[in-house]
Amino acid sequence: MNKQMSLKGRDILSLKELTTEEILTILDTADKFKKERRKGILNKTLPDKTLALIFEKPSTRTRISFEVAMKELGGSSITLYSNEMQLSRGETIEDTARVLSRYVDIAMLRVISHKDLERFAKAASIPVINGLSDLYHPCQILADLQTIKEAKGKLTNLKIAWIGDGDNNVANTLIIACAKLDLKLTLACPKPYQPKKEILKEAGEANIIVTENPIEAVSEADVVMTDTYVSMGKDDERDQRLRIFLPKYQVNEYLMTQAKPDAIFMHCLPAHRGEEVTDTVIDGRWSVVWEEAENRLHTQKAILHHLLTD
Repeated sequence: MNKQMSLKGRDILSLKELTTEEILTILDTADKFKKERRKGILNKTLPDKTLALIFEKPSTRTRISFEVAMKELGGSSITLYSNEMQLSRGETIEDTARVLSRYVDIAMLRVISHKDLERFAKAASIPVINGLSDLYHPCQILADLQTIKEAKGKLTNLKIAWIGDGDNNVANTLIIACAKLDLKLTLACPKPYQPKKEILKEAGEANIIVTENPIEAVSEADVVMTDTYVSMGKDDERDQRLRIFLPKYQVNEYLMTQAKPDAIFMHCLPAHRGEEVTDTVIDGRWSVVWEEAENRLHTQKAILHHLLTD
């Protein structure tokens, strides 16, 4: 990676802050780390570096993959839940960021509010990674892009179909990524849950289409993606959302057969089987979900490596 493309010391909060070339560089490094790991090689590029992991929301994949990633890179991690910190007793996010910047080399936050993440990053003097916020989930989409590249052998001339809630953090970040990589994206969502106009506007004049018709969305699609209808923090809307999304926006065998014959199915997990996806799809021949989950480890190793080295 040349000096003009150095990511050292940068923040990754949404993918908006990365160029196309920087995204592709992270994916190339993730591929390298994955191949090495399968040969039993662990490239310890971050000896004596410390990562702070701060969680306001529950986590399985994000916590485990980041902890393992930092260990395999030769560093260490400290996992903190906000209710165990002085944050829960009134210390400001800015003060917490300034203190942590004196202790650790990099921080990952999984937060309720994206604005809080931005406040932390502005006050911190160390790189900050968004492990999930209400607006964006860049770590997930980088892993998704690695998975698509592996399955399709390329990241060009592809059509992605998103089915379900188009107004969540994964969909928002996918829109940004597809715009940067010039990938076709069609989102099939009921009207109340379509992407916000400002998110689409930020993506510019990209090949992004919004429809209410799932069949239209998956037609000629190389990739079919979905997510839970009820994101964390939206549990009080569960019954209303299920009435709106089911059965029209469920990814089932019939819907998958309307995509290209070699289409793949992806889901960021956790999945609510029988709601946004059926067992026959997530466990079937289309699914690359488990490879997608594994790739969280490799892309996060690549992120950590590039933010902390030249």
